[in-house]
Order: sequence, then C-alpha cells, then structure tokens
Amino acid sequence: MKQETGQPDIDASSAVPEGPTPARRGRLAMFRPLKIRDFALLWTGFSVSLLGDGIYYVALPVQVYALSNVTTALSLVGVAWTLPLVLFLLFGGLISDRFDRRRVLIAADLIRVAAIGAIGVLSVAGVLELWHMIILVAFYGIGNALFNPAFGAIVPDIVPKEQLTEANALHQFVKPFMLRLIGPGLGGLIVAFMGAGGAFLINAATFGVSACALALMTPTTRVASGDITVASVRADLAVGFSYVRSQTWLWGTLLAAACALLTFFGPFQVLVPFVIKNNLGGGPEDIGLVYAFAGAGGILGAVVIGQRGLPRKHVLFMYVAWSVSALAIAGFGLATSLWHMWLAALVMAASNTAAMVVWGTLLHRLVPPDLRGRAHSFDWLVAVALVPVSFALTGPIANAVGERATLIGAGILGAASTLLFLVLIKGLRATESDRSVTSPQSSSIS
Repeated sequence: MKQETGQPDIDASSAVPEGPTPARRGRLAMFRPLKIRDFALLWTGFSVSLLGDGIYYVALPVQVYALSNVTTALSLVGVAWTLPLVLFLLFGGLISDRFDRRRVLIAADLIRVAAIGAIGVLSVAGVLELWHMIILVAFYGIGNALFNPAFGAIVPDIVPKEQLTEANALHQFVKPFMLRLIGPGLGGLIVAFMGAGGAFLINAATFGVSACALALMTPTTRVASGDITVASVRADLAVGFSYVRSQTWLWGTLLAAACALLTFFGPFQVLVPFVIKNNLGGGPEDIGLVYAFAGAGGILGAVVIGQRGLPRKHVLFMYVAWSVSALAIAGFGLATSLWHMWLAALVMAASNTAAMVVWGTLLHRLVPPDLRGRAHSFDWLVAVALVPVSFALTGPIANAVGERATLIGAGILGAASTLLFLVLIKGLRATESDRSVTSPQSSSIS
C-alpha cells in the first residue's frame, strides 16, 4: 500500500538510475533495445510517422497562411488541434490501461490517416477552406490523445528495466531526427514542388506505415478489466489521480511544465514561421531548415544522455535544462537573420530533449505497470492543458506588442516559471537523495 507522503515509493527493482557506468556502456549502448523484435517494430513505425509529422509542421503553417495570412488564423487552427487532445487524453490513458495497448495504437493511427488524408485530398482538389482544417485537425488531436498515453505505457511492457534509459534515449533521438531534422527539410522541398496538399497526403501515408508495423507486433492477451461504465471510469481516474498526487516529483513537474508551455508553446508554433516569412523573407524551405537545426540539437541531447546515463541530480538537471530551452525561445525574437534562428533552435531542442530522456525514464521506472497508462495520460494532460490557451492568446498578444516582443517575453517567462517551481516545491528533488536512486552503479553526470 502506497502512503501519500509526497515521496516516491521506490524499491530496489525500480531504482533510477541503475546499470553500468558510462565507461562500461559501450559506444552503441543506446541502440541495444532494437535487438528486441517488438520494440524494433514499434520504433520503426513511430519513426516513420514522425517523419510525416515533420512534413506536417511545415505544411500546416504554409497552408493556413495561404488561406489567411494573419497570426490569428494559425492560432485558431492550433486551438482546434490541441483542445480535443486535452479533452480526450484521460480517456486515452484509461483505455490503454484496460485494453491491448497495441490495438489502441493501431486505432489511433487509423484516425490520423483519415484526418490528415482528408486535408490532403481537399487541398489537392483546390477546395480546402479554413473551417475544413479546423474540423479535421480536431480529429487529428483525438488520434494523438489515444496514441500518446498508449505509446508511453507500452514501452516498459516490451523493454526490460535495465534498458529503459536507452529506449527513452532512442525515442528522444528519433523524435528530433525525424520531426525536426529530416521531416521539415523534406517537408520544405515537398511543399515547394508538390504543394501543401501533397505533403499532407504523404503525412497520412506515414501513419498507415506505423499501423502496419504495429500489426506485426506480437499480439497480447490483455483484456478489459470489467465493463466500462461511468462509475468505473470515475473510479479508475480517481485511483490514477490519487497516485499522481502522492508523488511530489510527478505532480510538481507536471504543473511546472503546464505553466512553461502556456508561456511559449503558442508563440513558438505560431510566430516563428510568421517571423521567418514576413520579417526575414524566408520561404517554406527556410522554415524547414530552422526545424532541422532543432532536430540536430535534439539528436545531440538524446545521444549524450543515452550514452552517459541518467544524471545523479536528475531533477535539478531536468529543470535547468528546461529553463535553458525556454530562454532559447527569446532567441527567436531577437534573431535578425536566419542563422540566429538556427542557433536558437539548436540550443532549445538539445536542452529540452536531454531533459525529456530523464523524465521519460523516471516515468517508466517509478510508475507501477497497472497505472502507467493513466500516469502518462495525466502527464500529457497537464502538460498540454493550457496549450490551447497559449495558442488563443498568441495572436492577440502579438498584434498588441509585436511578434518579436511576444517571443522574447515568452522565453523569459517560461524559464522564470520553471526555476520558480524548482525552488518553491518542497520535496521535488527527493528522489535524488534516495540511496536506491543514487547508487554507485548509476551514471556520474551531475
């Protein structure tokens, strides 16, 4: 029975971090989980879908600004995309704890194929309107709400505990590589030669590839634990909420992330493409190149943590890295040339990805298996709950004070709020002093 003391309940079998020292990890330690067939299939499908998403992130602003060249248009689409994500996340986590997580992932991919594919067809046909995009990206958000908790929960089902740091590093390695480096670079070229509609169709096809890879994984016998009723859903969510509330390291970080994302997520997504296009005279390929530098930074952050292992002062490391990442948002507002944008993107992604490898490993190792889906859904929910608000506020604030001032203010506020949580929440760093966490076998990064 877990006691609600605000401290993590950690036993020796789930100690973080555990495993070989950096000297014994080997040059390719990060790639060890790929020897596991099901993880290799999961990772391959996820990688391909991320490539499509990288294309999507270039095609989306290009398409929206072609329909309406005002920041409020992309803000509105952003709200339509992220609001359903917020509303359905808890349901997605609950479903992933009750049913075969592989089937949940396949269903989510099929929803995303239909939504993004429809945008592509309408765009290629020349009949796409802004209201079409608002409706269809809402379904895309629902697909993400089902996929994200299930993906986070299934990894520890197929990867042994001693390889979870490497598995998370691989996740954070391929995410910037495909989402920010290869995908946007390819997306800029595809949009330039085929138009945004063609890019959306390719993105939809990548979700189909992901669904096929998931279908090849070993089926499980996981079944629903009883009928899904309003009472059972409430009871299961209450158990998940009680667990999150009992873990200071967990709820404190979720709240810190929510506040930080409120300040800078909307400005980054909406204003960086706008500034590149309208202030620096760039085109789709330049937007893609900035995202590509973010991808390179993310790869750097993932490789460093994947090879070195978790830092001993892992919570302190996460918060400082996230603060640096937030400050880099201000760099986009200060940029007077594209290479300034490249540098800001590199720093932002490298520091954020390094922190995310640590965070993902903590979630995988410390959360009990039967609560993992709900914990990941709370993670996503709290992290993105204020993102629609961030999108909604970005356009009006930018219109009032300017795009550059909004980016600068967002970066400063994001970093300050993150550090404030680190200082004010008592017990946030309790896992760092636990002997089973900071064991002699753990990594020596500090």
